[in-house]
Amino acid sequence: MRHGFLLRWALVAALVGISAAARAEAETRPIDTEHSTLTVFVYKSGLFSAFADNHVISAPIASGSIAEGAPLGIELVVRSANLRVLDPNLSPERRAEVQARMLGAEVLDVTRFSDITFASTAIDPAGADRWKVAGRLTIHGQTRVITFSVVQLNGKYRGEVLIKQRDFGIEPIKVAGGTVKVKDELKIQFEIVAPG
Repeated sequence: MRHGFLLRWALVAALVGISAAARAEAETRPIDTEHSTLTVFVYKSGLFSAFADNHVISAPIASGSIAEGAPLGIELVVRSANLRVLDPNLSPERRAEVQARMLGAEVLDVTRFSDITFASTAIDPAGADRWKVAGRLTIHGQTRVITFSVVQLNGKYRGEVLIKQRDFGIEPIKVAGGTVKVKDELKIQFEIVAPG
């Protein structure tokens, strides 16, 4: 008798679990990669930083998903080789040099580390249309936990996060014996558009 009860209970539990999993999967939708943006800001430092350049880099989102119902979640993938140095004030030749160096073995090493990924581990409400997000960011084959704030405005999830290159095994570029270099800290700004 007890065996039959346990069997029925296990069956009900399994069905509830399958239903919850299906419901969670149904609530996870691909983000609008065409209208979502991710921009990286790289800043100069050093004794002769006046002769160096700040850089603005576009990081197109290759794919991603968002769950706006419980449990909240987001995942993003950026192809390292698709990052583009924008820097409108640089000559085309100089911009191409910065681009090549960024993608090369000295920085992103895109032939070895093809993807940059982020997967949230916790998203907590922080007010009306605001959240505190924690998750795992992987760059250059190194994964670190980051936290940042997000606000929803005009249908877009917006925010920014500061990271350090050395945390991901990247040594900030130096030239002229270190008198011109880029800062270890980078700023990443994003606007994520959920599907309508």
